[in-house]
Amino acid sequence: MVLAGIGFAGINVTLQWAGMVSGLSSTAVAFWQYFLAFIFALPLVWRQGLKALRTRHPALHIARVVLSAAGVQVWVIALAHVPLWQAIALSMTSPFFVLAGAALLLGEKVTLERIGATAFGFTGALIIIAPWSEAFTPYALLPVAAAALWAGASLITKKLTASESPESIALYLLLLLTPINFALYLGSGFALPPAEGWAVLLTAGVLTAAAQYLLTRAYAVADAAYLQPFEDLKLPFNIVLGWVIFGFAPDAAFWPGAAMIVLASVYIMNRETQARRAMGK
Repeated sequence: MVLAGIGFAGINVTLQWAGMVSGLSSTAVAFWQYFLAFIFALPLVWRQGLKALRTRHPALHIARVVLSAAGVQVWVIALAHVPLWQAIALSMTSPFFVLAGAALLLGEKVTLERIGATAFGFTGALIIIAPWSEAFTPYALLPVAAAALWAGASLITKKLTASESPESIALYLLLLLTPINFALYLGSGFALPPAEGWAVLLTAGVLTAAAQYLLTRAYAVADAAYLQPFEDLKLPFNIVLGWVIFGFAPDAAFWPGAAMIVLASVYIMNRETQARRAMGK
């Protein structure tokens, strides 16, 4: 899980480099990132075979991939305009959207603790975005939008796990995300990346395949509740890499806002874990 976190931090740095330095469009970056990752992951896909394509809910798979693809596009645009540390911290609001969606769409119980922790976390996000500041830009809202889209994909994943195998869920994402990204790329003109951009895209593809594999391996050998705290390591990993590569350093308002998001996320995770244990799950 730690290695996966380092891999995802490397992905974010390469994506930001592709947008800020190489000047690649979000559609080009998203397509080549996942297409190359698909190529590098082909041996794993081949091992699963066609049995992993059996499904009773094709519409849910498509909806999940559409939300994921939209989240990727928004995220790549955000990284081209927002400092890495700010984007990562704001993307950590995703669990709060999951909680809201679980109540609205899945009928899960809403408690005052959930509402309070979510409000606390979003207050932290508001401090980081600082809409009252002269330095505010609407691009700062994009990581939050990406978090909301990915939360929607997570809710559909939760719905699918009741009847679909993990292999089927993962394989459909891999197979469908590339053609959707290709359609968006084609619609924007399908301009090939410049020669200097290919090294960045190849790096992003390799890291994406490796990070997804490491993440899958982690969840295969350990409980999700045990692994969740390691998700918060992505914040320091990205801060360090963003500082080393781009010289981006968080401002003073970032730290209290980020702390509020992390604390709210950890609190919700602990309460959910205790609730599952109380029900014997």
